Amino acid sequence: MAVKSLKEFLAATQEKDLSSDAFELESPYMLEVRVDGRVWAKSGAMVARKGAVKFTREGVLERGVGNLLKKLATGEGLRLMKAEGQGRVYLADMGKKITLLRLEGDSVFVNGNDVLAFEDGIDSQITMMRKVAGMMAGGLFNIRLSGQGIVAITSHYEPMTLPVSAQTGPIFTDPNSTVAWSGTLTPEVVTDISLGTLLGRGSGESLQLKFAGEGWVVVQPYEEVTFQTKP
Repeated sequence: MAVKSLKEFLAATQEKDLSSDAFELESPYMLEVRVDGRVWAKSGAMVARKGAVKFTREGVLERGVGNLLKKLATGEGLRLMKAEGQGRVYLADMGKKITLLRLEGDSVFVNGNDVLAFEDGIDSQITMMRKVAGMMAGGLFNIRLSGQGIVAITSHYEPMTLPVSAQTGPIFTDPNSTVAWSGTLTPEVVTDISLGTLLGRGSGESLQLKFAGEGWVVVQPYEEVTFQTKP
């Protein structure tokens, strides 16, 4: 690896202003948010800030009673914070790769652990997979994001998108590797009894998500365990 002078290092790592959007990637792992009003972000994701920006945890009933009840039912949930004011905020999440999605009236479901930030104009609703909740401690929760604006999601390494259609047939994924899917799809939780018997009762592969219809699903080359199996 070539040794850089201090001047070269500072020039290479200096923040960039290449876009007029509120969200801009400083690197594949660092997001700059230009706050002018309010933005929602994953709690604890801030690594730096400048300007008059105030951070507040999401209120108990801020996103409605329905979201609160689903959080209580699952015993978990995406912890959000509000960044309000004027300034710049820099966000990251354990070195995970960040992808920016611009929603134009679309909707997308994202694994609750993979939501990094979204603009204030985006509507967010918690959804829960009931069958998983019955089999796993805490269940599996997701966030439905819809409307107009930019959403930042994260993944371990490079994500891969699989198209889902009647021609391709259903797609089966590991819940711990599933990052997001189109709002047109409703996954079904299925259990592979033979695989579970072969690999042992605690095998994550015995529990899968089945996607059928028309849309797409995003997976990552990593199994991110966000819940544990019941004994």
